[in-house]
Amino acid sequence: MRALTLFLLATVSLYAESLPEWFLPLREVVYEQRMTADEAVPLYRETRGKAEENFSGPSLFVMLSRCEYMMGRLYQFEERKDEAAAHYAGGMDFAKKALDSGDGSVMAAAWQMLAENISQSCAVRSTSFAIANGLNVEKYAKNALAINSRNAPAQYMIAARWVFAPPPFNNYKKGIAMMESILTGADLDRDDLFNVYSAVGYAYVQQKKYDEARSWLLKALEIYPTNKYARDLLAKR
Repeated sequence: MRALTLFLLATVSLYAESLPEWFLPLREVVYEQRMTADEAVPLYRETRGKAEENFSGPSLFVMLSRCEYMMGRLYQFEERKDEAAAHYAGGMDFAKKALDSGDGSVMAAAWQMLAENISQSCAVRSTSFAIANGLNVEKYAKNALAINSRNAPAQYMIAARWVFAPPPFNNYKKGIAMMESILTGADLDRDDLFNVYSAVGYAYVQQKKYDEARSWLLKALEIYPTNKYARDLLAKR
């Protein structure tokens, strides 16, 4: 369970092509881990407002799903599970609205965001929720990939099960290989790179291959030097 929680805390990937500049500060707050959830609330509200000013219809639903996801992540990091769960529920609802619209231009992003919000919900809600919904994460990620095969977050979610699942369901060698393939087979933003680097580092740490882990974790920390997740992994011996 601890490994799964660490994975879910590390995973904040959004499809790079569709991210406007005004959204990026909210994403960076999550990765940098220097601001508390309460401190980030004004930024979250401002970002939602920008979304409502600049988008409408299905595109707005996708962006609002992303906003809810990010705020959920901030609460989750502080182990405020009820507040995180409420935001993830909102994120799922918005993603479903985008999917229900049938607008092909948002389908890949909508499937991705539905999968991302479910994946995080599994960490903050009941075991029964995780059992009932956990398998949908990979299913919906594959739906996103069927539309856009280079969607990095969707590729990551599928590879991550082999890295972060508890024994005997993990396979570090397979997970590392799949993570490495994302580096050449997907459209990557800086958060995607961080996720891949830190996941490979985590897999090596779990095998007590600390020298191999170090090079990957240092790459991750070049992107987000203050990220506590990567820093804690690097400190393990």
